[in-house]
Amino acid sequence: MAELFKNWLTDLGMGETFALYLGWTIQVIAVIAVACLSNFIAKRILLAGVRFFVKRSRTRWDDALYERKVFARMSHLAPAIVIYFTAYLFPPIQDLIQRFSMAYMIFAGMLVINAFLHAIVDIYRTYEVSRERPIKGYVQIAQIIIFIFLGIIMLSTLMNRSPWLFLSGFGAMTAVIILVFKDSILGFVASIQLSANDMVRIGDWIEMPRFGADGDVVDVTLHTVKVQNWDKTITTIPAYALISDSFKNWRGMDESGGRRIKRALHIDMSSIKFCTDEMLDRFGKFQLITDYIKSRRKEIAEYNRAHSVDSSELINGRNMTNVGTFRAYIVAYLRSHPKIHNNMTFLIRHLPPTEHGLPIEIYVFSNDQEWANYEAIQADIFDHILAVVPLFELRVFQNPTGSDFKALANTATNMRRGPDAGVRN
Repeated sequence: MAELFKNWLTDLGMGETFALYLGWTIQVIAVIAVACLSNFIAKRILLAGVRFFVKRSRTRWDDALYERKVFARMSHLAPAIVIYFTAYLFPPIQDLIQRFSMAYMIFAGMLVINAFLHAIVDIYRTYEVSRERPIKGYVQIAQIIIFIFLGIIMLSTLMNRSPWLFLSGFGAMTAVIILVFKDSILGFVASIQLSANDMVRIGDWIEMPRFGADGDVVDVTLHTVKVQNWDKTITTIPAYALISDSFKNWRGMDESGGRRIKRALHIDMSSIKFCTDEMLDRFGKFQLITDYIKSRRKEIAEYNRAHSVDSSELINGRNMTNVGTFRAYIVAYLRSHPKIHNNMTFLIRHLPPTEHGLPIEIYVFSNDQEWANYEAIQADIFDHILAVVPLFELRVFQNPTGSDFKALANTATNMRRGPDAGVRN
């Protein structure tokens, strides 16, 4: 082609050397013009057509491909293909042009594959199974392998050498590769173990105090697990740390349908006593334990009568206590509570007495797992229980405060002054 331009320009009276260079210049401009035209067609016409069909399609996978710019990056291949197939117009440098254009096409292919793999992750996340089996770590491993493989091919193309030459050199650099990709290897192994053992899913609430993590898992990648804490900060945990260290996963609580309430109420032991008939008559008016009081009084009366117990003293035989009746009231109250899960562990028990009194522990499960609702349910329950404690002639243990000491001092002062201390003449 350049020779034809040279002959034509020579016939027009131009010098042979000038005609040759001018012919080459015209060819270069023509190739560049065709490459730019192909790029324009690919980006402005074909890509616009793809966008038109994607917007009107009902499927979601093509939207993910378009948003990740898979088609946009494929358009970069058009000018490279034009340059590759027009390289024969420049015989002296044809091989060089083809090698560079082929290397560029490989690089553009890497970008397309990278975008395509990201689109696969986006498409996969639209399915429920993605919460149980995240694949982002595996995709990142695939990216590393593909990039290394295509990088070797691109390098061998530019240098006009066999890819096996570079691969054989990689064998000698195995130790260096292992050192460089240590985190990737550890992360890959950890990802397999996390997925195979179903240890972490996206959306799980996990606690890992060592890393300051306490919140929901928002992403699982090859190297890291991202946790959004309850204060909206993000904690990044190395994936292999979840294998080597211990952490708490609250998924079991979510799947169980209940959330545990475990809290103790400390009763002042000096307020614990046997119930008199007057106390039992009053307790019997509490609707939640009316039947309980009747049945227990009948049962105890029959037992004492059968064993000829002297009932003039409450210490003899069997008798009810105010703390035992209070515990029965808590059971009845929680059994009737609409937010308590009655099919899960339900315990109202005594813990060993301490210097802070007798702990009565409430160990039940709410049927609402939402954090705010759970806290409200727990607060509502203990608001009620604390309010009814005095009705059973019990006292909640509390360390003395400044007002207690002040009241005690005022009492002592009044006692020293006598009964007429406050009377003035």
